Parts: sequence; structure tokens; C-alpha cells
Amino acid sequence: MSLQSTVAVFASPGSWIESDAVEQCRQVAAFEGMVRVAGMPDLHPGKGAPIGAAMLSSLLYPHLVGSDIGCGIAVFPVSLKRVSPEQLARRFPDLDREPADDDPAWDEIDGEIPLGYRNGIGTVGRGNHFVELARVQTVFEPDGPLVKGRLVLIVHSGSRGLGERILRAHTELHGAKPTEEPEQYLEQHDAAVRWGSLNRRLIAARTLRAIGARPVAPIVDISHNLVEVRDGLYLHRKGAAPGDQGHVLIAGTRGTLSYLVAAHAGPEANWSVAHGAGRKMSRADALRRGKAKHTVQELRRTKLGSIVVCGDRQLLFEEAPTAYKRIEQVIADLTDHGLATPVAATAPLVTYKTKDRS
Repeated sequence: MSLQSTVAVFASPGSWIESDAVEQCRQVAAFEGMVRVAGMPDLHPGKGAPIGAAMLSSLLYPHLVGSDIGCGIAVFPVSLKRVSPEQLARRFPDLDREPADDDPAWDEIDGEIPLGYRNGIGTVGRGNHFVELARVQTVFEPDGPLVKGRLVLIVHSGSRGLGERILRAHTELHGAKPTEEPEQYLEQHDAAVRWGSLNRRLIAARTLRAIGARPVAPIVDISHNLVEVRDGLYLHRKGAAPGDQGHVLIAGTRGTLSYLVAAHAGPEANWSVAHGAGRKMSRADALRRGKAKHTVQELRRTKLGSIVVCGDRQLLFEEAPTAYKRIEQVIADLTDHGLATPVAATAPLVTYKTKDRS
């Protein structure tokens, strides 16, 4: 663990941590009211703020959370016995489009849509968002919520345009400055967090029905882009999952395992853990290098034998497994620093990024 002022990065010397990301942490640590910045082992540079970081401050900075407020990962048990990835990949619904009003998936949603915002509801979005049918490959803790050999649906998405609208309303007036009305921002923020959770449940219901499984409640649903009020201070998480609220699914890549962990991070890490493998290449670099090394067909069928549904060829290269850090190293760093304990590992069967319209 490297320390400087109020910055701590929880990664081993051999981990891939860009100096630009550490420098961003140091810049944030110099903000007015900042108490402590904790970088996770998936730390990488972001637009104006580091991704994979938890930042504790006496002032609330909306841009440290970013536009995808409430983005997170939910895990749903899947009641299918016989599985053909090729057949199921063709049955995934069009998650780029909102569900129709008569879609039975709506029956699984309780209550009103937060703020009445319907744009993009039930859709995944682009970037690193995904929906994945996976099999529990290894169980490290038998008393955990996952059973070896069973199937799960992993949904990674957030508040879509709602979070962007909330951030824009602040930045148009105040830029990167802290909000002068934290209660007003938090009211909107909390609604976006609820919206993101509802969105993941609606996506799961649509997908499970389409592949012939019964829609169910998630066994894990944790946001990693949010603000938490803690002892009168504001804990900003940008690509960092709560490390003191039980189990967290830490996503690998489309061609690697993902890990469910029992999180038990303390104050030195701002009660947070990693949220995924973390990028080691920019999207531009991943696109350029990917085209030189891979074909489209190679990226649509991973080394694990899983299928990637992605009709956007540029996104396919940008999100190639080689663009990310080794998930095993991220998990090892969390374990070595006492922030989390692996519970189970899941292997992808079908990963949906965006509809294949070819």
C-alpha cells in the first residue's frame, strides 16, 4: 500500500496502476474539505476524477460521483437446467430498446418509477455495461449464496439519462465545485440510485422471461457510483463498491471469471472495495490495438467458450478482455489488504453488450 498525504492505493507493487490515476487521486485529495482518498486495485483515470476510488469529504462534490448515479451490479439466480449458449444468445431480448407497456416484465416491478423518468428504462446502455448469463464455477465459501454448477444472471447498468440530467443541472451552474445545497442534490441522487436498481430488475425480468426462466429477486444488488452520508461527512464512490454491506460481485471481463466476495473493508479504505477488473487501456488504444490483434469473430467467442452478443464492432474492440486488468490480481490485492474474501467465481456463458442486428 502506497501512502501520500490523504491518499492510499490498495494495490500490490506488481499491479497495473497508472501514474495518471494516482495523480488524479492526489488532485482530489487537495480539494477543499477532503479528508481521505482511497484507490482500489482497479483504479484508473477518469474524466475529471479517478475511477475505482472512494473519496471522503466534508463537502459534497457531484462530479466525483459522475453522471451514471446508481450504476451497479445485481446477481439473479436462474432456474434453467439444460443450457445451449448458442440458442440462448439468440433469445436475449433487445435491451437497447425500452420494453413495451404491455411487456409482462413490468409485473415484476413494485412501486412507481422514481421521478417518473421513463427514458431508457429497462435498457442496458453502452460502455462497460452488460448482461451476462454465467455458471457458478467455483465456490470458496460453502455457506455463501451461490451453489456450484448453478446459473446466475449478472446485470451491470445504472440510471441512464437520469443521472446525466442530475449532474448537468449542477455543473451548468457550478462546474466542478461542491454543491451549496447538498440536501437538494441528495434527494435527486437517491432517486437515481433507486432508479438504477429498478432498471437492473426490469432488465433481468425481461431477459429471464426471454430465455425461459422465472423472474426472481436479486441475491446481490450493490451500487458502485453514489454518495453516502457517513458521520456527517460525504463518502463519494466512483467505481467503488460499498465494502461494509455484505456480498459484492466484482466483474471480470467478457472473457474471464467474475468473483463474488464478502466485503469487510474498514475506514482506512473508506469502507470500500473494487467494482471490477478496471481498464488498463483507453478506449482509443483498445480499438487501435484490438484491430491489430483480433478479428470480430475472435471477440464474439471468448477463450472460455462463451458468446458475446454485440452488434457494435467498435464497442466490441473497446471492451475486449485485453483492455482490462487481470481480475485475479484485483481479487488478490483486495484479499491481501484484508478488504474482502472470495466467496465464489462465475464463468460467462453469454454476455450481452448491445443487440446484434446483422
